[in-house]
Amino acid sequence: MKAMILAAGLGTRMRPLTDKTPKPLLNVGGIPLIVWHIERLAHDGFTDIVINIAHLGYQIPEALGDGSEWGVHITYSDEQEEGGLESAGGIVKALPLLGEETFLVVNGDIWTDYDFQENRKLAEGILAHLILVPNPEHNPEGDFALNGQRVVDAKQYTFSGIGYYSPKLFEAVPYGKSALAPLLRAAMKEGKVTGELYEGEWLDIGTPERLELLNAQLMNRY
Repeated sequence: MKAMILAAGLGTRMRPLTDKTPKPLLNVGGIPLIVWHIERLAHDGFTDIVINIAHLGYQIPEALGDGSEWGVHITYSDEQEEGGLESAGGIVKALPLLGEETFLVVNGDIWTDYDFQENRKLAEGILAHLILVPNPEHNPEGDFALNGQRVVDAKQYTFSGIGYYSPKLFEAVPYGKSALAPLLRAAMKEGKVTGELYEGEWLDIGTPERLELLNAQLMNRY
C-alpha cells in the first residue's frame, strides 16, 4: 500500500513560524514534524510515500530527498504553481502516483502514535475508512459519528486526518481546489464510509501554542 502525507497547506494559523518554513518542517522534539511520520510509516511497512507540496514547498524535497535515509521512496506531487489544491484536490492531482489500489492519507500537521495498517483492506463497496479520535478542546463538538462500523454525518468524534481511501472516491472530482469533507459526507449518505475510534496519542498541531505544548511534553518524556 502507498501512503500520502498532506504537506501543502499554507500554515496560516502557525504564523509567524510558517512565514519562512513550511509547517511540515517545523521541529518537534528536535526533528521536523514530517520526519516523525516518515519514520513511523517506514516502521509500519510502508515503502512508497507521496508528499504534496505548495507553500515554500521547495524546502521539503531539499530536506528529505528521495527518502532513502529512512528506507523509503518519496515522490513529490508539486502544487507550488497552483498555490495548494486543498485536501481532495491534492489527492486528485497525486492519483497517478498513488495507483489503483487502496492508499493511506495522513495529514502532515498531526502528531500520533497510531500504528498505520499497511495491509488494511476496504470492504466491498466501501470508499473510505476513517480513523476518528475523542474530541480535543479546540473541536469540542466533533466532525463525524460512528454507527457501528459505519461513519455517519453527525457530531460525535473528531476526524484524525488519517484515512484509507479507494481511488474510486475521487473519480468524479475535477482537477482544481477541492475540500475532502464534502466528498466524505456524500459517501457517508450512501453508507460507503467505515471507521474506528482511536484513543491513543493524537494531537492536531495547528497553532504555535499546540506545537509548544507538544515539544514540552516530549522534552519531559525523553
